[in-house]
Amino acid sequence: MVTMRDVAERANVSIATVSFVLNGTKRVAPETRTRIEAAIEELGYRRNVVARALASSRTRILALLHPDLEARPNATVIQFVMSAAHGARERGYDLVLWPVNGDEQMSHLLAGGLVDGALLMEVQIHDPRVDRLIASRLPFALIGRTEDEDLPFVDIDFVTTIDQALAHLRSYGHRRVALVTQRTKAPSGHEPGRIMRVESAYRDAMAALGEPPAVITVAGTSAGGREAARALAEDAPEATAVILVNEGASAGLVKGSRELGRSVPGDLSVISASTTAELGEMIEPSLTVMAAPAPQLGRLGVNALIDQLEGVQDALPHILIPCTLVPGQSVGPARPS
Repeated sequence: MVTMRDVAERANVSIATVSFVLNGTKRVAPETRTRIEAAIEELGYRRNVVARALASSRTRILALLHPDLEARPNATVIQFVMSAAHGARERGYDLVLWPVNGDEQMSHLLAGGLVDGALLMEVQIHDPRVDRLIASRLPFALIGRTEDEDLPFVDIDFVTTIDQALAHLRSYGHRRVALVTQRTKAPSGHEPGRIMRVESAYRDAMAALGEPPAVITVAGTSAGGREAARALAEDAPEATAVILVNEGASAGLVKGSRELGRSVPGDLSVISASTTAELGEMIEPSLTVMAAPAPQLGRLGVNALIDQLEGVQDALPHILIPCTLVPGQSVGPARPS
């Protein structure tokens, strides 16, 4: 294994000088720094994270807290994670996934001292993780929102997203539009904020249009999509279109509708919101989607956290970005009443 001594010998400097460069604890002449950095690159030296933490009280490691890692992550979650990881690496930090499904995992995170800050996903309206972080004074930022919008967050603008999805459907003559969301294992009142905000935005928009709402909640699986197709046919037969905010159920909804003798978009138009355009293209017919701004929000979230750590932000960020309409073949004219 390459050591700091190996780097010092290659650069023809003392071990202390190498340490000054690695930890930024003392000014080093530019030409000397260049030789040391070249030696590090040539030898493939990797700094010992624990030793660096002891020397500087900083690990430059960030924890990405996600409560649902026992379930298979969907394509949008992966985009959030990868963009946050790339953004962290560009600024000299490492991002690690830290599953948190209970108080014990939070205690391990806060007691270990191995991370400089935390980035939270799948934020709940009433999120006990946030309360623990505030009490611990560990810097954090949110991808999502609690009821306290004074906290630093980046999030999808669900109001604009739902309004634009409805406007697109209404341009094809659809008036009765249903909403399909995701059922989670969270107890009532602790569902991810995105689900509650989507439903609230939908109900408000339908009330403004003078149309009755129809909300169906199913598991985020193909079987859940088939369940949604049956519920639409039985409980909301007057609906000619659906906004689906449940990525895992998208294929099942289309297949289940077909099995019931209902064509997409002939009998039922479908918009899949807060998802990826790539996933929409994998389904037949290709789905019209409201593509989630996951790449932007992942980077913005990690930058908001790092800015706190480095003291470079003027104010805590409160950033909302709507999804982007990507037309497919799953929306057509409303069927005659």
